[in-house]
Amino acid sequence: MRPRTTTVAVIVAALALSAGCAAEQDRAASAAPRTIKPVAGCGKASWTDPADLAPGRTPARCDKDAPAPRPLTKHRTLTVATGTLNAEYVAPLRLAIAKGEFKKEGLDVQLKVLPTPEALPLLAKGDLDALWAAPEAAVVNGINGGFDIRWVAGNFSPDPKSKSGLWVRLKNGESATSASLKGSRMGTMIGKGSVIMYPMDRTFAAHHSDMDSVTFQQLGSSDVLTALTGGGVDSAWLLDPVWRRVDGDRKYAFLGGQPQGEPLGGALYGPNLLQRDPDAGVAFLRAYIRTVNTYFAGDYKADPAFVAELAKLLKIDAKILTSVPSLRMDWEIRKGTAARLQRAYRDAGVTKGDPLPENRLVDRALYAEAVGHRP
Repeated sequence: MRPRTTTVAVIVAALALSAGCAAEQDRAASAAPRTIKPVAGCGKASWTDPADLAPGRTPARCDKDAPAPRPLTKHRTLTVATGTLNAEYVAPLRLAIAKGEFKKEGLDVQLKVLPTPEALPLLAKGDLDALWAAPEAAVVNGINGGFDIRWVAGNFSPDPKSKSGLWVRLKNGESATSASLKGSRMGTMIGKGSVIMYPMDRTFAAHHSDMDSVTFQQLGSSDVLTALTGGGVDSAWLLDPVWRRVDGDRKYAFLGGQPQGEPLGGALYGPNLLQRDPDAGVAFLRAYIRTVNTYFAGDYKADPAFVAELAKLLKIDAKILTSVPSLRMDWEIRKGTAARLQRAYRDAGVTKGDPLPENRLVDRALYAEAVGHRP
């Protein structure tokens, strides 16, 4: 009798092959170049050079309420998977739905909570239209296996004042610059296939260690901080707003987090919006970008009324929401991010096959069209 694992592998391979063949047909059918028209309210500031990796780079922005809606001739319902409905990085989607920004484009957007590994085959097969997540190791492995999926828009980068990231419990005589991670135990609620492997890998290198010299311990969200403060682990990746619990305590030090100015997640499209209906794909991004420009252009937490609205929408206490800085919402994708992520995945041993070239993982054309940028 054939082992179950072999059977599953065969099924996955067959699905990837089938998705790949369908994608080739879709690509052939949509090979005609798209027309890029200037967009009112979206000038030079609506596009930044992807090669600009400056931490203080000002994110691309259009005027408030721009780009204006361009309703589709035929109404479309889109299903978008996301790992959570309550995280702040999902706020632009939640608000775009609440404010009717997608409706203005002729879209009915429905959010569905699904973890990335479960959503990927559905996205590749066309049962989902988009995934609001990150190009995790599972995405890279899926594309290597034949899935036609692209990262088409960014989500956010951290504020310079944010300390969401890698924290360490200091030993006697250590400081943030001298802390050693070699041989340490690290607690994280996210596995090695997450995009945080990239900033983590970078932080390890800065402290003369690497993935192989650290023991990872995956913990529940409520256990990470307890393990760090109770001595169960030596370091931990602390998210907003958990890091505030140790900030200012001299026993702990912040070593680094997500690079400033470099989004590590956002919108992932499958064949439905890449080839079969790119007009709907552009419309989705247009509504998202308009929502960012209208409501999240700067320090959106400086407005108490908006904070109250956001807290209600996300079901988060307003005091918790304002205890950490505003995210820098950013729909653009930096050059080289895909390569840096893949390098970290290889260091962690969670990807297979040759590294993907950027154009196999990233497609900036749809958000460029949404703001009227001609290459």
